[in-house]
Amino acid sequence: MLASLGHIGRLGRAAFVLAREGVFSGIDPAVVPVAARPPLALARMVARRRTAAQGARLGVAMGRLGPSYVKLGQFLATRPDVVGPAAVRDLEGLQDRVPPFPREVAVAIVEAAFDRPLAQTFSHFGEPVAAASVAQVHKARLTAERGGGEVAVKVMRPGVDRRFKRDLGDLYFAARTAERLAPDARRLKIVEVIDALARSVTMEMDFRIEAAAASEFAENVRDDPDFRIPAIDWTLTAKDVLTLEWVDGTSLTDVALLRERGYDLPALGRTVLQSFLRHAMRDGLFHADMHQGNLFMDAEGRLTAVDFGIMGRLGRRERRFLAEILYGFIRRDYLRVAEVHFQAGYVPDKHRVEDFAQAIRAIGEPIHARRADEISMAKLLTLLFEITALFDMRTRVELVMLQKTMVVVEGVARTLDPRLDMWATAEPVVRTWIEGNLGPAGKVEDVAATVGGLVRGALALPDLLLRAEKILGKMETAVEDGGPLAPATLERTAAAESGRLTLLGVALWIIAIGVAWKVVMG
Repeated sequence: MLASLGHIGRLGRAAFVLAREGVFSGIDPAVVPVAARPPLALARMVARRRTAAQGARLGVAMGRLGPSYVKLGQFLATRPDVVGPAAVRDLEGLQDRVPPFPREVAVAIVEAAFDRPLAQTFSHFGEPVAAASVAQVHKARLTAERGGGEVAVKVMRPGVDRRFKRDLGDLYFAARTAERLAPDARRLKIVEVIDALARSVTMEMDFRIEAAAASEFAENVRDDPDFRIPAIDWTLTAKDVLTLEWVDGTSLTDVALLRERGYDLPALGRTVLQSFLRHAMRDGLFHADMHQGNLFMDAEGRLTAVDFGIMGRLGRRERRFLAEILYGFIRRDYLRVAEVHFQAGYVPDKHRVEDFAQAIRAIGEPIHARRADEISMAKLLTLLFEITALFDMRTRVELVMLQKTMVVVEGVARTLDPRLDMWATAEPVVRTWIEGNLGPAGKVEDVAATVGGLVRGALALPDLLLRAEKILGKMETAVEDGGPLAPATLERTAAAESGRLTLLGVALWIIAIGVAWKVVMG
């Protein structure tokens, strides 16, 4: 009871902040249940007065509510299926910047993490140079015994773990209450959204996970001549502390300084866009927070990325989907773009490929009618998702994250070169991936992956058959002993075991063979 009162109290404060910022003012009372209209009217009464151009400031409200809500807002910005496109646009500008905590507190956290005085690790440990809701960064110098190099030390904000757990508890309470009281809310899968947020936050609360992402990212790009990742110091990385090489370069936020130092800005804009596409399609792992503040040009003229708390992943299926869609639009092959959606299973078979291709043409032709420097791939994907909603295509979180990151990447690239031709820049990267993965070599690789799945299924069959034999033995013993074997028991056993055995055994082979045949025959 007390816990529920605590949830209600904190959620009440959050609701007031949202109402005060006018978040509920645009809701039409006619579309809400009768019981909800009085609180909606009250929310409108307490809203700040603002011009129509200002609109409802959902992002501002989330920022006022603290770190957990900032993360929730950033997460919801990738879920237009839950909050709608208007809210997504408002949340896109949500900034994750908060005042730093004192250097002395950071020192205590570092000393506790490594169980030794700071002086035994760093000869210098400066004031914070950047601060966010989860952590802040200090510039430091290693002791002579450790090499004496300059490093960036990321330190977890004290108490943030407890704050996130408390706020997530509030959000779970609100989500479950909403689904219990309003059955229509279950369609939005609010509890699942909070589950996904909780998983994301849990990973972000452990810097060893971020270090692992940075390490994997670095391995992927180690042969790229124009892009690099700072080296991780694993000996000085713990749950609450991340240490990596200090990047002494020119931030992409300072375009004037980049120009003054002689960098070729149009070439740099192409590098930003092509690097992102290469990471997404070639590696399936991309930096999902690739704004100017996280990008630098180092002394050797290489684009360098920092802050790996938010990373995006694409499976092989999604990478093929992305490559073929972009290439189809580049070549104005709208039927192929439509076919890719159906082959991927994103659009239900009840729709016609030709109708979908016609809808996609309505997106592509106006874009191709514009000048090259006016074409936006991010806008293209945004329009594509809007069209696909008309054809019952479920929103894919990983693809939405990709699209949101592409918006940021395009913004960075156009800041460096306002006349950048997105299609001409993207085409060689996309074509290279298609040639390597959808040509003869790609077919061989697909077949090899399918055969590997068949082998794993074959190796699992003896265990499955052994389990089936044991179950049959138990059933025979029960019958011989005169024990009850009710129909309900038989149904539960069939559902739990026969279904599992059949699907993982015989059906596995049938499906795998069908997939292999489709891959070979194209």
